[in-house]
Amino acid sequence: MKEKEEQHKSTQSFLKIAEIKGDTGILDTGGYIAVVAVSSTNFALKSTEEQNAMIYGYQNFLNSIDFEIQILMQSRKMDIHVYLEAVRQQMERQTNELLRVQTQEYIQFVSKLVENASIMNKSFYIIITHSPGLLPGKSKKGFFSMFKKNSEAEEFAAKNIKFESERLKMQQKINTVVGGMSQIGLKAIALNTEALTELFYNSYNLDSAPLIDASKLSDINIKA
Repeated sequence: MKEKEEQHKSTQSFLKIAEIKGDTGILDTGGYIAVVAVSSTNFALKSTEEQNAMIYGYQNFLNSIDFEIQILMQSRKMDIHVYLEAVRQQMERQTNELLRVQTQEYIQFVSKLVENASIMNKSFYIIITHSPGLLPGKSKKGFFSMFKKNSEAEEFAAKNIKFESERLKMQQKINTVVGGMSQIGLKAIALNTEALTELFYNSYNLDSAPLIDASKLSDINIKA
């Protein structure tokens, strides 16, 4: 039982996240983390000129940044049952007999496909980190500072001022990444607090993470 509990450690224990607020993750080390979701593209279907333009654009982007980034690709299994049910309902309302037959064949094909293989949805992210060097809300203390006691309100205000200052620096990095992706024809958007929490949880709790509803992919994916 104890071994099983150790295998299912919380997301916080892995990522050392102290708090998530203001669309930013605050690490125990005092660093900050932001995640930008990026749309995908079918590189193989592009012409040679388009491929070269994307490659050169990406090289220019990497050469233009002076901070570290990480690229994450996450694959999650899709639940297409709701989607197939919606297609089936449309088929029943279809008055054209030929279209009804074609829709029925499509439903059968997809159903058999799912039986033999898992349908996965791939999402792409760029992870941005920022390390101010000191823990949020803390500064270097001199000898006489130990005799001075700050009120909780003062400490809370100082911590918020520190956070907002560092968040602005993080936002500049986010804008650089979003702009760089735009230059190569990809759409990018920073995850908000709710989306960050969901991403971190699903990344380290794959067994309990909900399946992606295929009927809502238009709401989930970032379209280019």
